Amino acid sequence: MLRLAFHTPLKPLDHPTPSGDRAMGRALVALLRRLGHAVQPLDAYCAGSGLPPMAPQSLPVLQAAAQQRAAALIAQWSALAAHDPMRPTAWFTYHAWYKRPDWLGPAVAAALGIPYVIAEASYAPKRAGGPWDLGHRATEAAVRAADLILTLNPDDGPCLLPLLAALEIMTIVPPFLDTAPFCSDAAARASAGAALRQRFGWPASAPVLITVAMMRPPDKLASYRVLADAMAAVVDRDWRLLLVGDGPARAEVERLFAPLGDRVAFAGSQAGEALPALYAGADLYAWPAVNEAYGISLLEAQAAGLPVVAGRTRGVPAVVADGETGLLTPLGDAAAFAACLRVLLDDPARHAAMGRAAVARIARDHDLDAAARVIGGALDAMQARRAAACETAP
Repeated sequence: MLRLAFHTPLKPLDHPTPSGDRAMGRALVALLRRLGHAVQPLDAYCAGSGLPPMAPQSLPVLQAAAQQRAAALIAQWSALAAHDPMRPTAWFTYHAWYKRPDWLGPAVAAALGIPYVIAEASYAPKRAGGPWDLGHRATEAAVRAADLILTLNPDDGPCLLPLLAALEIMTIVPPFLDTAPFCSDAAARASAGAALRQRFGWPASAPVLITVAMMRPPDKLASYRVLADAMAAVVDRDWRLLLVGDGPARAEVERLFAPLGDRVAFAGSQAGEALPALYAGADLYAWPAVNEAYGISLLEAQAAGLPVVAGRTRGVPAVVADGETGLLTPLGDAAAFAACLRVLLDDPARHAAMGRAAVARIARDHDLDAAARVIGGALDAMQARRAAACETAP
């Protein structure tokens, strides 16, 4: 059993705004505990005052706060005996990238002589020398220091590999979730569909499309813009669209969809426990996914039995099997997106087959059991490598 210090530089696990990052962070904690490890989540760099705005000028503030916090943690844990349950035996960071680098983990892990693990590291050489250079260099140093990199987005791999001392440091982990809350039988889906249509005053015969995403610039707003254009191109079909989410771009999103009138409803931000019923009541998931890493909502929708129409970008093809569980379109192409919507709206048999395939594929490749096998094996291999290195050390 490992005693893991668990750090989330991007967003704390208790952040009030629902997001894919928060969901995956919580899922990792649950999975690690399921594997029998003790997990101690850490507070943010700037405990009590929150994180500064995500801007280049904030990086020195974050760095200074992290250095102070690292020194305190090193002093606190170094004073404990090696077997003390409060002293970590490994460090685990979820999501380190140039805008929110991990300045804590490498320093603390090195000082305590414990392994350092990163899940979802993102490194882009093009950031070198730019306004985010400080965060870029910190992320490079963290990746080089890692004993294990768990890569949830295979699109990140090619830039990470040249930084690693050995290929076995990286393990590809298919993005995952607890599928149980999203599974429902035909009767439950019919009941949820009737309730959803009654709630928004929609006809029973109209297929319901659903989107679950924050409303913020730039990429999410760009996706909503593509979606609005695509929906406008299929007004000759009978459908309704439910938009679940909120954020600073809410007014602009409402303006984009205003021409579609009461065909579109806004559900606002919803707690995680409310989402399964919304997915169960819908028929099709639609999201252009502009610059999306992979999209937790794409997994949730498929786990609920919804085929997906999404943009082909970054890690999306790793979670949506094009032609099997959904249809992927060229990035930002509203016309192509509309054409794929037509395909599934016009072909109930294909729509149903994709929904069944989605449930099966998510259960096989993206649920907790699948992730536990991969992550558990990777952690065991990491510990074996360190043990072997200690045996051969002079």
